[in-house]
Amino acid sequence: MKPGCRFCLENALLVDTPLIEHDKFYMLGSIDPMVPVAGMIVPRRHSETPFEFTPDEWAAFGKILVAAKQYFADRAPDGFTLGWNVGAVAGQHVFHAHLHITPRFKGEPNEGVGIRRIFRTPDWPSNA
Repeated sequence: MKPGCRFCLENALLVDTPLIEHDKFYMLGSIDPMVPVAGMIVPRRHSETPFEFTPDEWAAFGKILVAAKQYFADRAPDGFTLGWNVGAVAGQHVFHAHLHITPRFKGEPNEGVGIRRIFRTPDWPSNA
């Protein structure tokens, strides 16, 4: 646990309740009104990035990922976008590792747009 971290459950700083809980991970639902059907898979042990996960955590990760997919099954998604933001420059705002899981649907405004789009700007990488 890291004091002040809102994703460390022991700190009791979450504004919501985990939707799924496993021994090494839990899943939160989206509180973002722009992306209401989504979630985040979060490790119970504080680690800032997935690069710090232990082999045991990686072994357990598959179970929560399968459970997350099943959780969204009643919405009948046509695909998923999964993503980690690692480091401030990559958009990480809470420095406790978490995987974004976003169900995707045919006919949605961003249909066919994947996470690689952020790298396809005309002046990249010269803007770095």
